[in-house]
Amino acid sequence: MLPTRLCIMRKLPSVLARTLTSGTSASPGFPDMSKVRSKLRDIVGASTNWRDHVQAMQERKALHTLLAKRQEDLPPRRMKDSYLEVILPLGSQPEIREKYLNVHNSVRFGRILEDLDSLGVLICYTHTKQEMQQRSPLSIVTALVDKINLCQKIIHPDCDIKFTGNVSWVGKTSMEVKMHMLQLHGGDYIPVLDATFVMVARDPENKRPAFVNPLIPESPEEEEIFKQGELNKLKRIEFSTASLLKMAPTAEERNIVHDIFLNTLDTRTVSFRSRKLPPNSVWMEDAKLKGLEICHPEERNIFNRIFGGFLMRKAFELGWATACSYGGSRPFIVSVDDIMFQKPVEVGSLLLLSGQVCYTEKNYIQIRVHSEVYNANTREHHTTNTFHFTFISENEVPQVVPKTYGESMLYLDGKRHFTAVMKEI
Repeated sequence: MLPTRLCIMRKLPSVLARTLTSGTSASPGFPDMSKVRSKLRDIVGASTNWRDHVQAMQERKALHTLLAKRQEDLPPRRMKDSYLEVILPLGSQPEIREKYLNVHNSVRFGRILEDLDSLGVLICYTHTKQEMQQRSPLSIVTALVDKINLCQKIIHPDCDIKFTGNVSWVGKTSMEVKMHMLQLHGGDYIPVLDATFVMVARDPENKRPAFVNPLIPESPEEEEIFKQGELNKLKRIEFSTASLLKMAPTAEERNIVHDIFLNTLDTRTVSFRSRKLPPNSVWMEDAKLKGLEICHPEERNIFNRIFGGFLMRKAFELGWATACSYGGSRPFIVSVDDIMFQKPVEVGSLLLLSGQVCYTEKNYIQIRVHSEVYNANTREHHTTNTFHFTFISENEVPQVVPKTYGESMLYLDGKRHFTAVMKEI
């Protein structure tokens, strides 16, 4: 059973709900996810055929003249200006259900990650929309998934889902987007998850940062939301500064690592190298799975690179498989946090994924998935993303035990992420 978690949907007047088309959809007044992707293609002028993608990107170069020279030249926006409600009609349109269905007769969470990514981008384009421009000169891409917290264990495959969201904080070239997902039960929409994404705006060729419209809070509630966005930015900087890739562990963390070392020493010998696995434990080196994806044009985004939602889905599915293999029973996702998009993934890349159990506690399994692209010509590897997933298993799981110093740092990093997630429960 998932722990009780506070899912908050910020209620806005129904008049703020924006529609993408005047046509009908699964629920009156609300577009569905297919219209979200169609609208995104229209906004940037994306090609629908791969053979035309070079020409489409060449045409976008002419949009450079529409970029603002300063943020002050752009009209300010309100939170309600970017507010969207979108329906995923799993209940009212059974024909789309199979795409979202998993073997346990519930919704594939990886598909939800794809939908959140698309919606987050569209919300940002809605915030930056200029009435006189048919196409946007901005290339808006996902920079970071700050956190996704779930308050329901099961997402049902035969009930409509509603996504809502808006821009909640703006910097010079970046935007924080808060989204909520609810599912229809007994005539009411029940909260399922809250998500916070950070998007960045770049020029038409996706090479340099571009300014976005400032955001003006209109009420004390919105001022609090905006301040929280600023705090989230500061927390991310603090977390990055204290990264174990840059700084030594704290004194408490060093004691944890040393205690693990002492508990795994073979008492029959007097040797630093002789290690023995404690009962009900698994060496970290034996708690990993790997995968490979060939990145085909089918998975490209509107800028002809691999869709970030696809990368998240593949990473989540590997993470889920790693947790399932490790725990011996079906795991349920509790939280997603700190997904960094460090480099874009080009069409045609070989994408290598590595899922690692890096921390465990009772029924919880903390998974880190590392993705990198491999260039067959140069034989070079480049990290593109790191993903952090917190799962809960039906049964208590073995303790994962690091053996090397590098594994110990992975263990401490996993513990940090797990502790941060638990603080929000």
